Amino acid sequence: MNGDIALDRIRIVLSRTSHPGNIGAAARAMKTMGLTRLVLIEPASFPDPIAEARASGASDILENACVVASLEEALDGTVLSAAVTARRRERSVPVRGARDAAPELVAFAASGDVALVFGTETSGLTNDEVERCSMPVAIPANPAFSSLNLGSAVQLLCYELRMAALSPPPPAEPLPDLATFEEIEGFHRHLERAMTASGFYDPANPKRLLQRLRRLFGRIRLEKEEVNILRGIVAALERKPD
Repeated sequence: MNGDIALDRIRIVLSRTSHPGNIGAAARAMKTMGLTRLVLIEPASFPDPIAEARASGASDILENACVVASLEEALDGTVLSAAVTARRRERSVPVRGARDAAPELVAFAASGDVALVFGTETSGLTNDEVERCSMPVAIPANPAFSSLNLGSAVQLLCYELRMAALSPPPPAEPLPDLATFEEIEGFHRHLERAMTASGFYDPANPKRLLQRLRRLFGRIRLEKEEVNILRGIVAALERKPD
């Protein structure tokens, strides 16, 4: 697949950015590496002249940015998403390094849109946001001083994506037909309804069950057929008489 086409299918998603200057810096970082699709989840201020000034010529990225109200909207239609996080979380899906993750993101861009999700400047992404993405990704910074501003983090990830896109492709292998974000979310909602109706899951006393199930299924790349099989099993169990 042409590298430029792959980059065109990669979304940079910024969640609840508090300072407009960081949006502009991210847009500039994207344009220098050939990425164009910026999605903003509930930015504190946008559009904003500060963002325009910090973009330094990447005004077209800002003008075409998509502003949404939730992570679900930001990931609509994606086949793969990566949550950029510096925090280690218990029982989480294994964290990938930025350089290791970039080729996989670029490869799956051949199948559809992929997304790279960044959190707030102060606290990053929430546990729920990380769990709704396909994989957690970290920048291997100095552990004694790992703080990066948002624009720098976006620049580093966009650089790795560009290098992966421009590298000679490996021998062609058929890619799995991955389930989309909406299909996976539909399965989780279906499973939750069935568990609640059966009495197995008590919403008043959840005990982190739903989070554990997300981590369980998040350890693999669910394909469309696999999601259909899982939903078929759940539907059959729902119909089974007591």
